[in-house]
Amino acid sequence: MTGGHGQAVAATPAADTGTGREAILRAARRAFTQRPYAEVTIRGIAADAGVSPSLVVKHFGRKEELFNTVADFGPAAALLLDAPLDALGRHLVVTLINHRRAFHSDPLLRVVFSLGNQDERSLLRDRFHEQVTDALTARLPGEERALRAELLAGHLLGLGATLSLHREGAGASATPEHIADLYAPALQRLITG
Repeated sequence: MTGGHGQAVAATPAADTGTGREAILRAARRAFTQRPYAEVTIRGIAADAGVSPSLVVKHFGRKEELFNTVADFGPAAALLLDAPLDALGRHLVVTLINHRRAFHSDPLLRVVFSLGNQDERSLLRDRFHEQVTDALTARLPGEERALRAELLAGHLLGLGATLSLHREGAGASATPEHIADLYAPALQRLITG
């Protein structure tokens, strides 16, 4: 979502007030990206989230439905791509960082944990490609749109990985706008071709 002058505005976690929904999603993302589907249990996710198993079922239903929620990159893609092309690079960076800071999780990075796995986690890759990379491809003008979209997706994942790796580093105290000043020009070159 954007505010005045195309600046990204972070969604607030207020919708989770007292429900545990975001804690459940964070625990489910960890579980489904780090272990095969068959090893993940609602009880284990609930314990990790600090809630009861019945609350997990109340919010998400069966394990399959919770997995499908974790594997859905559509809302993140819609948020990230909500800017005009001439400002999209900066918007991508600021929005990604604001989301990470507001929800204490990266909206895209979970796909990295599915790499190399041939079990149900491959659905994460398929959905990421369909909902993020293909959506980027559709927005880009000019030649080699698919290649440029893949490189853009890689840049976003790299930014998320860097911020996760250096949680207490210089990026933690830098404003999203300052990080965008440094990082977004490379993205914008890929966007405009």
